[in-house]
Amino acid sequence: MVLAEGFVEMMRGLGAEMSAVVDALQAGVNVSPAIRLNLAKGGVAPCGASAVPWCYGGYYLGSRPDFTHDPALHQGRYYVQDASSMAHSAAVAAAVAAVGTEQPLRYLDACAAPGGKTLAAVDALPDDAFVLANEYDRHRCNILIENVAKWGCGNVAVCRGDASAIRVPDGFFDIIAVDAPCSGEGMMAKEEVAVTQWSPALVEQCAALQRRIVEHLWDTLAPGGCLIYSTCTFNLAENEEIIAYAREELGAEVLPIAALERPEIVGAIGGYDFAAYRFLPGRVNGHGQFIALLRKDGEGGHCVVRTRSNRPSRPAIDISRYLDGDYIVVERDAIYAVRADNAPLLEALKGVDIVCPGIEAGCLKGKDFIPAQALALAVDLRADAFECCAIDTPSAVEYLKRQPLGTLSAPRGIVLLTHEGLPLGFVKNLGNRANNLYPAQWRILH
Repeated sequence: MVLAEGFVEMMRGLGAEMSAVVDALQAGVNVSPAIRLNLAKGGVAPCGASAVPWCYGGYYLGSRPDFTHDPALHQGRYYVQDASSMAHSAAVAAAVAAVGTEQPLRYLDACAAPGGKTLAAVDALPDDAFVLANEYDRHRCNILIENVAKWGCGNVAVCRGDASAIRVPDGFFDIIAVDAPCSGEGMMAKEEVAVTQWSPALVEQCAALQRRIVEHLWDTLAPGGCLIYSTCTFNLAENEEIIAYAREELGAEVLPIAALERPEIVGAIGGYDFAAYRFLPGRVNGHGQFIALLRKDGEGGHCVVRTRSNRPSRPAIDISRYLDGDYIVVERDAIYAVRADNAPLLEALKGVDIVCPGIEAGCLKGKDFIPAQALALAVDLRADAFECCAIDTPSAVEYLKRQPLGTLSAPRGIVLLTHEGLPLGFVKNLGNRANNLYPAQWRILH
C-alpha cells in the first residue's frame, strides 16, 4: 500500500505505537470478518467462531461467508460489523451505568448511518429507552432505516438533518453518541478511497466540523448525561484534541470504560492524561477506531416534556392485532406503529425532520391492509398475526431477489414466509401463484 508522505510523517511523529500502524498498513493488514448477533432474535454463534472480547454477542469468523445470499442476514439475525466498532456497545453500557436508570433514558445517535452503532446501542440500553437515530445524507438515511427495521427495533425513530444544527430542546437527551465524520485514516486497510482522499486540509476540515457538532449537541445533553465520541481515524486533531477541548471549554468529565481497559487497546497519546481508547490495525484484530466517554456536570436528568396526547381516536388499523406491547398508530406516508411512551417525545421534537417515527406497519389499499416488511421483522410481532408458510434456503434467496414464487401450501391472502423458524417477509397468495411483497429497494441484485 502506498501511503501519502504527509500521513506517514504525521504517524511516525506520534510515537512508536502509531509508527507501527504505518508498518502494518504498508505490509498489508488482515482483519477477520466479524458479526454481532441479534440476541432478541435468538442469535447463536456460528460453529468455529471466536468471541470479540469487548462485545457480548460479537464474534470473529474464520472466513468471510457469502453474506449477501444468507437469509439470516436479511432477517436481522446478525449484523456484519468490524470488531473495533463493536466497542460502542461497551461505551453505551458504561454511559447507562453513569447516568442511571431512574427514568426512561433518551438516546441520540447523531451521525447514525449505516446503523451498526445504533443497533449496538439498542441492545445495551434498557428496553424502555427512546432512541433517535439521525443521518444527514438522504441515501445513507434510507440504509439506516433498512438496518433498523431488520433488527426489529420498536423503540427507534429515524430523523434526517445536520448534526451540527439539529434542533431539540436543551437538556433533552441523557446519552448522545457522536460517531463523527472524519478523515477515515482507520479505514485505509479496508478502503482505497481512504488512502487517496487523505490530506492535511481534510484533517483540519473534519476537526472543525467535529468541534461544531460537539459544541452544539452539548447543550442538548441533560445535566449528568453522557456523550460518546468516536472516530475511525488516528490523528490528534480529530481525537484527543477534541476531548481536551470538551474537558477544558465545556467542563466535561472524561470517564473510563472498564470493558476497554485491555492490553491490546492503546490509551490516549500525545501526552494527554484522560481515558481514551485507540484500536490500532496490526495490534487488534480490527480496523482503526478511537472512542472516549464524556460526562456533563450536574444532576437532575433530562428536561420534562409536556404535550397533548398523541393517541389517535380512530386509528387506521388495530395495531394490537399485529404487535405485542403498547403501540399507537401514526399515519403519515404510511401507517407506523409508535410506542405510546415515545409519542409525546416525538411531538416535542418540532424542529427535527422525523422520516421514520417507529415501525412501518404498512398501508391501506381500499379496505385492505398491506403489511410492510418492517412489520414482518419486528421483534414484537405477534405469533398469531398472520398465516405462515415455511420455505427452504433456495426459495428464501429467490424471495429476497424479489423473484416470483410458485404455488404455496397456504391460505389465500397475505402470508408471512418464515425461514428456519423466523419471519422472512410477506407474499400475497393468489392460489396459482404468490405475489412477492419484498421491498424493491432491499432486493438482492446479484
